This record gives sequence, C-alpha cells and structure tokens, in this order.
Amino acid sequence: MQQAEFDGEGSRIRWTETPGEEPARVFVHGLGSMSTVYHAHIAAHPELAGRRSLFVDLPGHGISDRPAHFGYTLEDHADALAAALDAARLTGAELVAHSMGGSVAIVLAHRRPDLVSRLVLTEANLDAFPPQSAASREIASYEADEFLAFGHARVLERVGPLWAATMRLADPRALHRTSRGLVRGSDPAMRTLLEGLPIDRVYLQGELSGELAGKEGLEEAGVRVVTVPGAGHNVMFDQPDAFVATVAGQG
Repeated sequence: MQQAEFDGEGSRIRWTETPGEEPARVFVHGLGSMSTVYHAHIAAHPELAGRRSLFVDLPGHGISDRPAHFGYTLEDHADALAAALDAARLTGAELVAHSMGGSVAIVLAHRRPDLVSRLVLTEANLDAFPPQSAASREIASYEADEFLAFGHARVLERVGPLWAATMRLADPRALHRTSRGLVRGSDPAMRTLLEGLPIDRVYLQGELSGELAGKEGLEEAGVRVVTVPGAGHNVMFDQPDAFVATVAGQG
C-alpha cells in the first residue's frame, strides 16, 4: 500500500498498485465506492495485463484518510489525486474513472495536464445538479447534521446491498460534502472542461441508462462516446469484456 499527504496537515490518500510498463493506468472510483472493488478485475484482464496500474481511493473513501476539516469539492479531490500521482512519480497517465470519479478526473486533467494523457470515463457526471434520482442529489438534500443522524442509514438502505457494501465504508461526513460538491459541479462545468481537453477522451454510457445528454456536442469536440449494450451505470460489472475492450482501445 502506498500513500501521500494531501491536505498539508498529515492526512493521507492511499492506493495499491501492480507493477508494469508505463504509461500507468490510474483507476478512480465513484461516490461511496472503492477503486479495487470496481476495477481490479478489469486491470487483471489479459488484454490489459503488463501495465502499471494504480487503484486510488479518494479522501473519505476506502483506505484513505477522512479529515473533518477537508472540503471534499471536486477540486479538493482532484488536488488530492494529483498528490498521489506526484508521489507515484507519474506523468501522462491514463485515467479510468467511474461516475463521480470521472468528474474528478476531468478536473484533474484541466488543472494538471502534465499528469493525464488519456481519459476513459464511465458515466461521469458532466453537469451540475444531476437528476433528482441520483444518489448525490438525495444525499446533498440533507443538512449535514440530518445526514449524520439518520440520512446516512436511509441512503444505505435505499441503494441496496451491492453499493452499500462500499458506501458503508466511506465516512458519512465526507459522503455528504462530496455529494454537495458534485451537485455544485466545477467552474467551468465538467462538460465544458472535457470538451476543451486536447487529449484522447472516451466516454462509456450503459445502454440501460438511456441516451447520453449532449452526446452530439461531445462527439463534435472529439470525445468518443461508446454505448455499451446490456449495461447500466456499472458497465465494468455488467459488461466487463466490452469495458476492457474500450480501455484497451479496441471498443
């Protein structure tokens, strides 16, 4: 396990990694998730073997620290992720990022272009104020004290056992602040940042999630949009072979 300080007060962001060739692949999880759980089986696939792979848990999640003073905005998460990549001595990494982690990856690629050479985004949040059905909107609708007192338990029950298995390991205060940061979005918005990035960009959309809003604009900006048949939000679980093919540049 590796770690790096990210807040100037001793808090550590942590990751595990497998050795291999550069450029490295950096796997970034979504809200209330963990990178190894969602991506280790992808990195181990024969088509992706042989590359250095890092599985980073963002602050407040998984094995990383969860400081009470931290803001947990998208920019805060991106800067913490940058601290991890700097400590790992990476440049030009390929980021494979899911949902909220995709938003963080976009912000990182904008703020630190030296660190990112390619983005593979799975149903990343591109706009502020996602649909009311999104868990981030539900979590953010609570006041902080309400979420800590009873909202956290309600959300864990509603999201079901699969997502709750990792969400229950995240710090409730970090979940709430991260959700509010995600709902607020970045400035400029994540979609605008993504469209303006001068790197290889791929966006995976699960067919079962419906049509991707603004797909034409993304494609006009050079983002390759891949719709994965038979997959929902968690494409890496629903259709892992198609996911691997896209990461490998074959899908």
